[in-house]
Amino acid sequence: MLALVLKSVDDDKAEDIVQIDLRGRSDVADYMVICSGRSSRQVASISEKLADRLKQDMRIIVRMEGKETGDWVLIDAGDVIVHVFRPEVREFYQLEKMWLPTGSMPATSTAQG
Repeated sequence: MLALVLKSVDDDKAEDIVQIDLRGRSDVADYMVICSGRSSRQVASISEKLADRLKQDMRIIVRMEGKETGDWVLIDAGDVIVHVFRPEVREFYQLEKMWLPTGSMPATSTAQG
């Protein structure tokens, strides 16, 4: 599932994709993926396409919150939690700092497009 999530957000031109391993640190999920879209419209589009791909490819119905505003969309796919932000909102909340171990650098990739 993690590979599908990462491929989906990358295919849809999400930026600054960060994958955080939560195994052994949280009972909520095994992984968290954080990424950015350049606009509210792109944030909503990335989120909707991801939900559709998870439904089609893995038969998973996700819970999604925040798509209406497009500032921050939370997608709960069970083992993987995905946060899609507009850059300004992501900078404000700084979830990476909360979840990454002290001193570690996130594994990031930026979609080119």
